[in-house]
Amino acid sequence: MSEKHLSKIRFDSFPFSEAILAGLRDAGFEYCTPIQAETLPLALDGRDVAGQAQTGTGKTAAFLLTILHTLDQEPAEQSRRANQPRALILAPTRELAVQIYNDACVLASHTGLKVRVVYGGTGYDTQRKAIEEGVDILIGTPGRIIDYFKQHVFDLRAVQTLVLDEADRMFDLGFIKDIRFLLRRCPDPDNRQGMLFSATLSYRVTELAYEHMNNPQKVVIESEQITADRVRETAYMVANDEKIPLLIGLMRQLGEARVIVFINTKREADKVWGYLEGNGFPAAILSGDVPQKKRLSLLKRFSSGEVSVLVATDVAARGLHIEAVTHVINYDLPEDAEDYVHRIGRTARAGAEGDAISFVCETFAFSLPDIEKFIGHKVPVEPVSRELLAEVDPRSRVRIDRADRLERRDGDGRGRRRGPPPRGPAPGRASDKPTAAAAAAEKPAAEKPAGERPRRRRRRKPNSGGAAPA
Repeated sequence: MSEKHLSKIRFDSFPFSEAILAGLRDAGFEYCTPIQAETLPLALDGRDVAGQAQTGTGKTAAFLLTILHTLDQEPAEQSRRANQPRALILAPTRELAVQIYNDACVLASHTGLKVRVVYGGTGYDTQRKAIEEGVDILIGTPGRIIDYFKQHVFDLRAVQTLVLDEADRMFDLGFIKDIRFLLRRCPDPDNRQGMLFSATLSYRVTELAYEHMNNPQKVVIESEQITADRVRETAYMVANDEKIPLLIGLMRQLGEARVIVFINTKREADKVWGYLEGNGFPAAILSGDVPQKKRLSLLKRFSSGEVSVLVATDVAARGLHIEAVTHVINYDLPEDAEDYVHRIGRTARAGAEGDAISFVCETFAFSLPDIEKFIGHKVPVEPVSRELLAEVDPRSRVRIDRADRLERRDGDGRGRRRGPPPRGPAPGRASDKPTAAAAAAEKPAAEKPAGERPRRRRRRKPNSGGAAPA
């Protein structure tokens, strides 16, 4: 973490227990970031907080430290059961939930508190069993949380602290009804502490805060103070058919870099990934239909440096904390101006520096004025020189195998469907050999000669009286 990004407030200046301070030392935290320095005095005093700050500014540690301090200072009631969480943290995406869980495990490692994380896509029985065995801090996405709640795996009557992270994203993803469902089943705002964090405290987010929190104190850290002055933004006016040559040309110039390339659609992401792979740039591809286990594996490969390029749709725009991302390339400009901020927030995190490069193409050029209005400044435009446009052989594109497409679509490659199983084999599954009966049923009628009927039917003509034979 860059020293320029830190305040002069030390963590040991707060009344944390030795167990919490030991976790801070394990995490390498000594000085607070601005959002931590302004949030902790209010939150440790028991007040509700509605905070506005960009990703990568340390807000996760701010609410985790508040939770750990609250649970340390206010013991649970004797009647509390082991499967009743004392703190609930809701996140909009699986990736963000996992990141919060990883941070919580480090900070809480000396406290004896049980931290659990639940999210969709994998580990259903494992996650359920972990909650049943005992939970103090429960982290998760709304869908899986509600699923277990309705099955009475746990209840929320013992919650002492509630956190909503990326609240604006909750609205964008349509989770707000689920959020209200859970909030109404927690203790009243007067009997618990609430914390809400969002990249923007819009009207709808503020309304949610005042409806379900107890007079929340606003903490606003302007993005210009944290990331905008450390992200070097560049745009290229480019024709649609020049985008692949420009991307490959830029990649050849970047050398040792860790790059996230953002695409608006899964189909285009497959194409971009194929050209990167075919031109010497090993890449991982992350979109909404990638199964959770594979998604975590891809992120691990990218984080470890095994692959240096991640091609992603906006499923990765929030909730990912990957160290040392040097460049973000908006291959497609986002149609939502806020998504531009979240995308480029993947680089220049925690006070570091980074580059954000945007392709202003024929299809998405209309988004640029809205983006510039939202961020409050013009994005510098550079000319596309001949040297930047690489010679790319169309035949160099690597195509995703059909079997891999099935795995990405179905999650486990088995073509799961609702309702009765299909009569024939799943498409593209060479290993599923049909039976003779199934093969006959699947044979198209067009393969039979015109006018031909099965012999058995010809032998069973009606009798002369018109009545069917006995």
